[in-house]
Amino acid sequence: MPARERMVWRGRLGSSCMRLLVAALLPTTIALALLLHGQQQRTGPPTFYRDVLPILQDHCQRCHRPGEIGPIPLLTYNQSRFQARKIERNVSAKRMPPWFADPCCGHFSDDPSLTEQQIATLVAWADASAPAGDPHDGPPSPRWTEGWNIPQPDLVLQMPKPVAIPAAGEVEYTYEIVPTNFTEDKWIQMTEIRPLSRAHVHHAVVYIRPSDSKWLRGAPLNTPFTPSSLADPALRHQAHETDSDLLLVYAPGSSPDRWSEDMAKFIPAHSDLVFQMHYTTNGEAAEDQARVGMVFSRRPPAQRVITLQLANDHDPIPIPPHADNYRVEVHGTFPNDATLLSFFPHMHLRGKRFEYRLVRPDHTTETLLRVNYDFYWQLSYRLAEPRLIKAGMELQAVAWYDNSSNNPHNPDPNSAVAWGDQTNNEMMVGFFDVAVPASMDKWKFFVRPSAR
Repeated sequence: MPARERMVWRGRLGSSCMRLLVAALLPTTIALALLLHGQQQRTGPPTFYRDVLPILQDHCQRCHRPGEIGPIPLLTYNQSRFQARKIERNVSAKRMPPWFADPCCGHFSDDPSLTEQQIATLVAWADASAPAGDPHDGPPSPRWTEGWNIPQPDLVLQMPKPVAIPAAGEVEYTYEIVPTNFTEDKWIQMTEIRPLSRAHVHHAVVYIRPSDSKWLRGAPLNTPFTPSSLADPALRHQAHETDSDLLLVYAPGSSPDRWSEDMAKFIPAHSDLVFQMHYTTNGEAAEDQARVGMVFSRRPPAQRVITLQLANDHDPIPIPPHADNYRVEVHGTFPNDATLLSFFPHMHLRGKRFEYRLVRPDHTTETLLRVNYDFYWQLSYRLAEPRLIKAGMELQAVAWYDNSSNNPHNPDPNSAVAWGDQTNNEMMVGFFDVAVPASMDKWKFFVRPSAR
């Protein structure tokens, strides 16, 4: 997926008491449905404005509004009532809101999942033919920023030239280097990537290239290019490897970055942003011109956020034909103390499950996140309580792949699958964000205290 880091990480394969009693014995959703039925006998069925709209605002409208990834807006009563049965089916099956973290492991601040009572409310509303109720019972409308899921950006940088995407075939990774023209250092508290043709974007990574970096010097500015279009073999090689810090990673379903007031990402003065775009074709030609919006910190933060990755970047895998539970592991040791903030696992169409594990010096292991992977909803998972990680602790990323005919997304279970950039290949990248002292950059983080 991204240009790959070669750091310290290593990889290897490989009413009455009787009513209460009955409710306790029934599945949770049924018990809540009975409770709601009792409430309805007293107050009537759930109504849109009083009961349903607050749920939609808190859990659905971020995506289900004009210009966002949800195909159906759910802002008004008329928009929602015609979708009542579809809403009922999707929330009952827990397909919506999308969330793939196994509840066994960890708690996450960006978990949009509905409670069983909220699900029961939406089901009861649909069953009652979606009554509107009194509009005065509804909550105030959220103040959405048009075109963004972050507050109005202080700065928007867009790829200066659009990229033409063909209707069919494979598209090589496309780059565009955009100068920031910052005359002073900037701390970035919120960031969001907005592709113009979202249906064609498999992923996007925006790298920070400081003024003293030699990475891709000689490549054109402000115009799209691919590695194969570069005449210099050294530049072609550099397009696939970098140690530059990441501003943000985007994939279908991913969220913007929002850091607490004492944390931010750092862009040095005179830096460039390097857009790395992976486009896929879908039968329709299009153009894309991605942009990134940034909200600056109002004061210098105490901690700097850096994005790291555990990646299997050297083994061709390959996943054998018809293998339904193929395992790959990567692991690395923290060279310095850090605060672990969030995770972003990435695989391709054969991805089945992904785990992050913490191994302590006494060799005890804790699973921090287990994701039942869905290629079409690549989400970030932000820890509800950030974790202090001591130097010497090991972080593991473990992935499982399903290359069998049981995988509905598998394009060819009869073929072995090797590492590669395209979606018919595979990847194994475990991104994670950490906070370190504001004075520590990525290079200093990897210098162990004994070596200073």
